Amino acid sequence: MGVGLLVVVLLLALTTWRFLNLLWFKPKKIEKLLRAQGLKGSRYKFMFGDMKEMAQMTRQAKSKPIGLDDDIVLRVSPFVHKTVQAYGKICFTWMGSKPIVHITEPTMIREILTNYSTFQKSRAAKPLMRKLIKGLLDVEGEQWVKHRKIINPAFHAEKLKNIVPAFYMSCNKMIDTWGEMLTEKSSCEVDVWPYLQDTTNDVISRAVFGDSYEEGKKIFELQQEMIDLILRSAQSSAQTDYIPGFRFLPTECNKKMKHIGEKVTTSIKGIIDKRLLLIKAGKYDNGDLLGTLLSSNENEIEQDMNKNSGLKTQEIIEECKLFYLAGQETTLNLIVWTMVLLSQHTDWQTRARDEVLQVFGDKPPDFEGLRRLKIVSMISSEVLRLYPPVIQLGRTVHTETKLGDLTLPAGTLLQINVFHMHHDREIWGDNVKEFKPERFSDGVANVTGGQACYLPFSTGPRVCIGQNFAMLQTKMTIAMILQRFVFELSPSYSHAPHLVLTLQPQLGAYLNLRKL
Repeated sequence: MGVGLLVVVLLLALTTWRFLNLLWFKPKKIEKLLRAQGLKGSRYKFMFGDMKEMAQMTRQAKSKPIGLDDDIVLRVSPFVHKTVQAYGKICFTWMGSKPIVHITEPTMIREILTNYSTFQKSRAAKPLMRKLIKGLLDVEGEQWVKHRKIINPAFHAEKLKNIVPAFYMSCNKMIDTWGEMLTEKSSCEVDVWPYLQDTTNDVISRAVFGDSYEEGKKIFELQQEMIDLILRSAQSSAQTDYIPGFRFLPTECNKKMKHIGEKVTTSIKGIIDKRLLLIKAGKYDNGDLLGTLLSSNENEIEQDMNKNSGLKTQEIIEECKLFYLAGQETTLNLIVWTMVLLSQHTDWQTRARDEVLQVFGDKPPDFEGLRRLKIVSMISSEVLRLYPPVIQLGRTVHTETKLGDLTLPAGTLLQINVFHMHHDREIWGDNVKEFKPERFSDGVANVTGGQACYLPFSTGPRVCIGQNFAMLQTKMTIAMILQRFVFELSPSYSHAPHLVLTLQPQLGAYLNLRKL
């Protein structure tokens, strides 16, 4: 055998070994290690792990709506429900060749979310989604500290107070549209979902870009197109997202996503460049999120006299894209399920309306008044328990790590099952499936006893920076709707919550509206 041929054979053997080690021997070794510690879980299947079964169960669950009193966990997250039922609250499954350890135990969850440098965000779980989720949600270590410090001022109470008029303007357009639909009718059936989508889109555009919000709306429409493409790609071939390098292939979908991404980046950069010129000339008041972010960034650079202390232009662009993704999706999720649940539970709708009318009458809601809405706050907290916008939190360990009594090998993914924990009878009692806002009458801390078991916005150092923004916008929208309308479920309504990025009504949210 010639030397050249021998080299080829050796390289082929080495490549084959690495391939088999990555996709078979290493996963099987990890499976043995996890089982030796008493953990139960699914058996590893070559390359795809549990992905095929997960995709099949999800498709089947989405194929038809459920009854209003049925368990929504079975529809939204059937695979995890089956797994937890079979193997316990701490168990493991397989995301491709990567092990996922499922955690639904509050003490462990607090340890994970508090030690953010040890348990970092999971980048390996869904590489395609990183086209969307960058910025503060994605960075780690010192980079995260820098991003958080610079972004924080944009979400201070005083800044949010300045954004309330933007909330009002956007919501008022929707309210007037609904009012016109009822001009000659006593009641009217409306799918409120698309109207709420348009309104929250308008709000985030005004909040982020201020006077440039029309340009912002076009940018965010492109961003929504990108989201649709990514989700369509993921749904049509659930396994390909986990094949290394697939997202880089020149498919039609990948090329379109690349084009949209470049267009969004160019457009946001144009707005940033114009804004910086105005700020330096002292001609902009920084009342929107972008202006505050740019000023905070400039202050950080001047304070340290070092350009590296601030965020680069591309990092600011990613934060603007993230403002839309996190701000619009989270708030939209909360508002639509609040309306659906208040349509079912009209006694709570009446109590909330009485409170709103007592505080505001027929006047536009203001910042201080919104903060005094206790009943509306209780309702929002219960909606977030039943329909949390993010149903699971992912973390990963890069080196062998101790968690409680477990030793986790490097590369292990951790999945905190927020949705299942929010619906856990052992934590919340026998009425866990019922809409009971009164459970939050004395605040969240009182009902949870300080446990990490209520996580609509996560907890710990990496708690969602925009949660006050989401809650304030939700209160404004719900208050304005309650001032003008009574609403109930339409006979056309089909209950079909499903996971897209957040929990959304798959078949719309058809309600009957009636003017007060």
